[in-house]
Amino acid sequence: MSLTKKPATGMKDILPEEMRIRDYCISVIEKTYESFGFLHIETPCVEHIENLCSNQGGENEKLIFKVMKRGEKLNIAEAKNENDLADAGLRYDLTLPLARFYSNNQAQLPTPFKALQMGNVFRAERPQHGRFRQFMQCDIDILGEPGNLAETELILATTTLLSKLQFSNFRVKINDRRILKAMASYAGFDEDKTDAVFVILDKMDKIGFDGVKEELISNGFDEAVVNKYMSLFDEMKKENDETNISSLDFLNSKLEGFIEEGAIENLKDIFDSVEAAKSADCALFFDPTLVRGMGYYTGTIYEIEMAELNCAVAGGGRYDRMIGKFTGNNTPACGFSIGFERIITIMLEKGFKIPGESEKIAFLVEKGINGERMGSIIKEASALRNEGKVVLIARMNKNKKFQKETLTGQGFTEFKDFYKEEMKF
Repeated sequence: MSLTKKPATGMKDILPEEMRIRDYCISVIEKTYESFGFLHIETPCVEHIENLCSNQGGENEKLIFKVMKRGEKLNIAEAKNENDLADAGLRYDLTLPLARFYSNNQAQLPTPFKALQMGNVFRAERPQHGRFRQFMQCDIDILGEPGNLAETELILATTTLLSKLQFSNFRVKINDRRILKAMASYAGFDEDKTDAVFVILDKMDKIGFDGVKEELISNGFDEAVVNKYMSLFDEMKKENDETNISSLDFLNSKLEGFIEEGAIENLKDIFDSVEAAKSADCALFFDPTLVRGMGYYTGTIYEIEMAELNCAVAGGGRYDRMIGKFTGNNTPACGFSIGFERIITIMLEKGFKIPGESEKIAFLVEKGINGERMGSIIKEASALRNEGKVVLIARMNKNKKFQKETLTGQGFTEFKDFYKEEMKF
C-alpha cells in the first residue's frame, strides 16, 4: 500500500517562498506589538476537553478536534458517546487558553497584563479560500484593565501593524454587545432567545435587511416584535453619516431604560481616542449589525474589513467574565486577533515583496569542482555573508537557464558561475 502524498483535508504544505513572507510578517508582528508593551507568551495546542466545551466558544465548540484518552483510561466497550472517549482537544482559538494561562500564572504577571500570543489553532470546518482547518492566529490581549484604554490600545496596535504590512484604506467596524442586547430587549425579544436573534442578524451582509426580517419571522419570532426590531435599523439609516457615529446618539435616546448606563458614551470615547491617535490609513465605523460569534463577549466588539477579501481579517472584543470561570473572580479582559492566514493570502495574491531584503547571490558550481578549489569558493561566499548578503552555493544544473529562472523567482538577483577550467561571471 502506497502512502498518501497530499496533506490531510483542510491542512496545507507551505513552500519556501510563502514561508519567507510568513516569517517576515511574524517578525513585523512581534516588533510592532512589543513596541506597544505586549509580552510574548506561549500556551499548549492541547487543552482540557471540559475547558473547550464550556459554552464559551460559540459555534467553534462544534468544530473541536477531540483527543482520545490513552492507555487504561480508554474504555471503548463502556463508552456511551464520544465524550466518554476524549479527555482533551486541540484549541480552536487562543483566547480560552490565555484565560487558563492567566488564571494559573497570575501571581507572576504584571497588572495590567498585555499578552502577545501566536500559534496554530484547529477547527474541523469546511475548508474554503483563505480558510483552513489548521491555521495561525496572532492575538494581543490586555487583562486587568477595566477602562476603554484597553480597546483603544488594541485597535491602535492592530491598525498600526496592518499599516506596517502595507495595508491601507481598510475599515474598523465597532459595536457593543450591550447595545445588541438593549436593542433586542427594546423590541420585545425574550432574553433567553437573543442569541438566536443575533445568529440571524449576523447574516445581514449576506442576505440583507429583508432576508434577516424574513428569517426571524420564519424562525417563529413574533412579527410585531421583529418589525419593531428592524425599524431601529431602518431609522438608523436615516441618521447615517460617514462613520455612522450619529446613530449612537439616536440609540442613546431610543434605548433609554433598556441599555446599561455609560455603554454608548464608552463607545463614543473609543471613537474619539482612536481617531485622534491613529496613524494608519483606516476608517472607524459603528456597525449595529456586528455580532461576533463567540459567546464569551461582554462589551465592545470590533472587526477589520479589507476590500481584498469579502470577510473580516481581524476581530475581537471584551470578555470580562471568562477568567472568572477559572478563578471565581471576574477579571477585565479585552483582545484582538488578526486572521494571519487571510492576510498572507492577500499578500501572496498581490505579489508582495519583502522590503529591505538582503542582496541574494547564487554561486553555481560546475560538477567536478571539489577540494581546495571548492574551499576557496566557500570562503568567498563566507566573506559576502559577513557583509550581510545571502549567498547560496549550488551545483550547476544541465539546464542552467531554468535553474537561474527558478532562483530569480526566489529573490536572487546576482549569479556567479564557477567552471572547472575557468571562472566566468
